[in-house]
Amino acid sequence: MEQQLSKSKKFALWMDSHFQQYKRVWRLLRKPTMQEFSLIAKVSAIGLLVIGAIGFVISLIVKVGLAPIFG
Repeated sequence: MEQQLSKSKKFALWMDSHFQQYKRVWRLLRKPTMQEFSLIAKVSAIGLLVIGAIGFVISLIVKVGLAPIFG
C-alpha cells in the first residue's frame, strides 16, 4: 500500500509542477497583432501547399513507377 501512496504523491507533484508551468505560460500570452496573424497565416498556407505538392509528386511517382509492374 505504501508504494501506491508514493506513486500517487509522485503524480500529484508532477501535476502541480506542470500546472505551475501552464500558469506561467498563460500569463505571457497575448493577442497577436494583425501583422503577426497575417504572417502566421501566410506561412501556414505556404507550408500546406508545399506538403500537398510533395504528396502529389510522390503519388505520381508511385502510380507511374508501379503501373508497368502491375499494369
